[in-house]
Amino acid sequence: MIRSRLFFTAVLSATALAACSPASQPSQTSSAPAAATPSIGVNLSAMDTSVRPGSDFYAYANGGWQRTTEIPADRSSIGAFYIAQLETERRNRELIDGLVRANPAAGTDNGRIATFYRAYTNTTAIEAAGLTRIQPDLQRFEAIADIHALSSVLGSQVRADVDPFNATNFHTENLFGIFVTQALTTPEVMPYILQGGLGLPEREYYLSADPHMAQIRTAYRAYIEQIFTLAGLSDPSARAQRVYDLEMRIARAHSTREQSDDIHLAAGIWTRAQLQQRAPGIDWNAFLQAAQLANQQRFGAYHPGAITGLSALVASQPLQAWKDWLAFHQINSHAGVLPSAIDNASFAFYGTTLSGTPQQRDRAKRGLDALNLYLGDAVGHAYVDRYFPAAARAQVQTMVTNIKAAFGQRIGALTWMAPSTRAQALQKAQGIEVGVGYPDGWRDYSSYAVSDNAYANEINGQRFAYAHELAKIGHPLNRREWWMNPQTVNAVNLPVQNALNFPAGILQPPFFNATADPAYNYGAIGAVIGHEISHSFDDTGSAFDAQGILRNWWTAADLAAFQRQGAALARQYDAYEPLPGLHIKGRLTLGENLADLAGLQASLDAYHASLNGQEAPVINGLTGDQRFFLAYAQTWATKTREAALRARIATDGHSPGMYRALTVRNIDAWYQTFNVQPNDALYLTPEHRVHVW
Repeated sequence: MIRSRLFFTAVLSATALAACSPASQPSQTSSAPAAATPSIGVNLSAMDTSVRPGSDFYAYANGGWQRTTEIPADRSSIGAFYIAQLETERRNRELIDGLVRANPAAGTDNGRIATFYRAYTNTTAIEAAGLTRIQPDLQRFEAIADIHALSSVLGSQVRADVDPFNATNFHTENLFGIFVTQALTTPEVMPYILQGGLGLPEREYYLSADPHMAQIRTAYRAYIEQIFTLAGLSDPSARAQRVYDLEMRIARAHSTREQSDDIHLAAGIWTRAQLQQRAPGIDWNAFLQAAQLANQQRFGAYHPGAITGLSALVASQPLQAWKDWLAFHQINSHAGVLPSAIDNASFAFYGTTLSGTPQQRDRAKRGLDALNLYLGDAVGHAYVDRYFPAAARAQVQTMVTNIKAAFGQRIGALTWMAPSTRAQALQKAQGIEVGVGYPDGWRDYSSYAVSDNAYANEINGQRFAYAHELAKIGHPLNRREWWMNPQTVNAVNLPVQNALNFPAGILQPPFFNATADPAYNYGAIGAVIGHEISHSFDDTGSAFDAQGILRNWWTAADLAAFQRQGAALARQYDAYEPLPGLHIKGRLTLGENLADLAGLQASLDAYHASLNGQEAPVINGLTGDQRFFLAYAQTWATKTREAALRARIATDGHSPGMYRALTVRNIDAWYQTFNVQPNDALYLTPEHRVHVW
């Protein structure tokens, strides 16, 4: 949350069809239809018009697609996002192949990209190296003789950007993570300490009585032993049991997902002395020295209870258990650049057992993923130079301006909000910093050493990213900093920065098409834009002011009214049952559901305003509002394997796509547009429709 509320999660980030066409620079903020009839944008063949929109709007918009679409063997899900992802992947493939053939000079970004990619895809060299490249790290762990040495090693393993809201961040070789940002309650930029240390997605996987979770735990225990066996380490069964038992204790020490979502619990700032007093057990001097934080005197305690509990485990648990835990996670976190037996075992557990994906992605595609992770800004720079025209950026910026204005107008018209609260809400909305396509400046990778050693490239890449984070400490917050690569098919809200990022990767079909009807673009990318704006006012974002400071700017009555509407929306989603007996968690997904609702309404208002009082054209028998709502629903076309769906519902703050499409139930205009009647299954009486912003 410190960092982001993502539009959708990595586990479902997959969909793309074609590149967006160049568009002319708009002369004004209006997006009124051109004289020539534009393309409809909506995929008519994906629909099932035999279904009444009010009975099942998702099936009406996507029923044809749902019947005929198969999930690829190398994926846990497929959906509208996959269209954009495939096109982005094709472009990256073309881009990187060209760079590799050109053999760019060492020391340049293109040279680093080519060298990294060659090393990652050279499986012959990786196989021949065996475990020799990781041996120095394994020996370093085995040499630990006391708590001081253990604390020092744990500090040296600290990595940057451990996102407390990213439930898919499995492979953590660090007990604590460090995230650098503006403090939640003051403008001071400081390191936040976050919980880590689990090989499964989060604590619920360890502690839940659900039989499905119990099966995963059994498989995970066997996987740990398999990794030790493949690594040739002695007594793999005993080592695996020690690691498993230790992680059970780590899980019990962790904050729950609900606690992690409560930003107020994360607002505490601890001095160096308080860190030692409140979290005894670890040798903090040794830890912080190794973590390059020896001189730091103030820390954000994002997971205060977990910091205390994890520190105590350092002292109370056997030294050998920690040594085994370090060895396992070092291997596990870098399985992709170790011999194929380890790589395949990792995929069999994380890909197949955990997510239900039967087939590993091919090495070339995984190489592109690795580049995006370790050299993402360098790849992004080359990507936008080739594939994202300035005119497309300007067209989306115009839509952003219009939707921000619509959101502000909605705030101004609220009847339940006091004037003092409304004034601060408007100030916040008007001050949102929006990045479209790509950042204004690019990251300097000159200190990142890249060689033909794929394992070393990952280690050096993590260290480079960590150094980048540490360099921010003590400097003013950069509100224009980007947290996504330009080629990412996603979007993000950054509450502390009061800023949004809309990467070039999502600014293509099916989300944005420069030649399509405005109704389509407002329903698709406009809803994404509105969603991210609305995150600044969801159950968490609304706790931050215009400067990104966590403080209560609400009157008591206004806050109570807002919370009542949120509770009503949570109950609405609690009733959805994707699998027998498995319900969506309305409180867990509330922030995303609020943003979907408010964002869709604001984008609809902006679309109407863009018509300048004219009637929208009817295209293929569909009115403008019909095309708007269909475009929205079709961006949520989704098929997910059962294992992945269960994992998502257990841990993810995003509802499955088919239920996000049902946001329309709360918007009055949808009822009029599709003649939804009281006997329709999706009908909500006016008093039960949730209206927030």
